Amino acid sequence: MPKKIFISADHGMAIIYFLQSDVVPTLLDTGVEIVLLTDDEIKTQLAARFISSRSEAERTQHGLTFESLRLKQANDFATRYKPRIQWLLAYLRRVGGTWRINTEAMDSHIWEVWVENSWKFRLGIWIPAALAILVLRTFAFARNFLVRMQNRFVPRPNLYADLFAKYKPDLVIASTAGWRLDRYLLREATLHNVPTMAAIVGWDNPSSYAIRGALMDYATCWSQLQKDELVYGSDWDPDRVHIGGIPSYDGYFRKQWQLSKDDYFKLHNLDPNRKLISYACSFVHFAPNYPNVEALAKLVASDSLAEPSQLLIRLHPSHFQDRPKIFAEERERIFDLEKKYPHVHVVKPVPLGGSLGYYSGEDMDEKSSMMAHSDVLVTVYSTMVVETAVHDTPIVAAVIDIPGGWNVPKKFSLSLKKIGNWPTHKRFRDAKAGRVASNEQELCEVINLYLKNPSLDAAERRKFIEDEITYTDGTSGKQTAEFILKILGK
Repeated sequence: MPKKIFISADHGMAIIYFLQSDVVPTLLDTGVEIVLLTDDEIKTQLAARFISSRSEAERTQHGLTFESLRLKQANDFATRYKPRIQWLLAYLRRVGGTWRINTEAMDSHIWEVWVENSWKFRLGIWIPAALAILVLRTFAFARNFLVRMQNRFVPRPNLYADLFAKYKPDLVIASTAGWRLDRYLLREATLHNVPTMAAIVGWDNPSSYAIRGALMDYATCWSQLQKDELVYGSDWDPDRVHIGGIPSYDGYFRKQWQLSKDDYFKLHNLDPNRKLISYACSFVHFAPNYPNVEALAKLVASDSLAEPSQLLIRLHPSHFQDRPKIFAEERERIFDLEKKYPHVHVVKPVPLGGSLGYYSGEDMDEKSSMMAHSDVLVTVYSTMVVETAVHDTPIVAAVIDIPGGWNVPKKFSLSLKKIGNWPTHKRFRDAKAGRVASNEQELCEVINLYLKNPSLDAAERRKFIEDEITYTDGTSGKQTAEFILKILGK
C-alpha cells in the first residue's frame, strides 16, 4: 500500500512551503499519496491549479487530493467550548518558553495582553497567569503538563474522524506545532496513533510561539539556530528535529519568479533613470509604519539622497484587516502619500482568498522582483530582511517612532527601537547584514552609503543567510522531502 500523508495548509505561507517548492512534487514522485487540507474557499482553486498543471499521465496517478480543513468548525469549537480555558492554555503556551533562549518576543506579548484588557481581567487572569509563566519557564514537567492539558481539548464528535477513516494517513504534517487552528487536527491525530510533524514556515515562529499546542513527534526547521530554539526553548528531542532549510526560498535562488528589470519597472511605471528604494511594511500590530514611510517619501521627493531615486511601498497583509480599523487607516494614509509626493508608488499584496487572505504565494514574482531590482530595501526587521539578503540587496531597518505609538485606548504599542532585541532582530543586527536608522537623518545617511557602494556588507549578508536558512543552493525542498520519506520508512 502506498504511504499517505495529511498536510495542513491553513496559511498562505504554508501553500508556498509545500506546493510552490520541491516538497510535494518530490513526495509524489516517490509514490506517496498526499491529502492537503486547506480553507474551503480556496480548495477548488488550488486543486485546479496544482493538479491541472501536471501532464495527463501524471494526473491519472497524481496522488494529490484536496480536502477541507474545516476552519470554521475549528474556530467555533475554540470560541464556544470553554473558550476562557482554551484561551488561557494557548496564552500560557505562547509565552511559557524557557529562559534558555531569548524571550524578548514572548515578553512583549505578555505586556500586550496586560494593556489590552480590563482591570478585572488583569487581577483575575493576568496576575495568576504571570505566576504560572514563571513556573513554566523554569520546569520542564510544567511545560509537558501544559501540552497534555491542551491535548484534551478535541472537538466531539471529532472534526476529522471521517478523513482519518477514509484515508488512513501514515503521517500528519502541519505548518506549525499546533500554534494555530491546526492544533485540533494534530490532537486528533494522536487519538488515531498517527505520527505528527511540524514544518516551521516562519522565521520567528520557534522564538515567538514556544510550547507545542499538541503532542508532536517530529519537526523540520530552517537552521541550527531554530533547532536550538526548539530544543532549548520548548523541550524538543534533538534527534527528532531536522534542519531542512526553508523550501519557500528555493525559487529565489533559482530566480524562477524574477521578472526582468525592464518588465518590472514597466509594471509599476517606474523611472529607469532613478534608483529604486523599496519599503516593505512590517510590525503593524505593535507600531505604525507611517513615520518610516513618510520619511522615505520626503527624502525621495526632495531629491535629498545621493542619487535621484523613487520609492516603492509594499503594504503589509495586516493593512487589509477589518479590525482594528487603524491598520486600514494607515493604509489609506500611505496611498495619500502616493498622491502627494512625486516618485512614490504603492504595491499591495495579492490575496489568495478565504481565510488565508493576503498571506499568499500569489505574488512571488512581485516580491522577488522588488527585492532583486531595488537598490536598497528598507523595512523594520521583518522576515524580508532574510529574503532580501538572498537577493544580495542592501538592507536598512528603519525604526522611526511616533510619540505614543498608535495613541488608541486599549491598543498596545511598542517602540520600534525596543524590538531590536527580539531574537531574530538581534541576530540580524549582530550579523551586521544591514544598517539600522532611528531617525530621518540616519535613514538618509545609511541609504546614501549603499547607493554609493552597493557591495557594502555583501559578505555579511551572505553569512547571514547561511546561518539562518542553511541551504543556499535551492535544495531545501528536496532536503525536507527526504526527511519526510525517512520518517515514512521509504
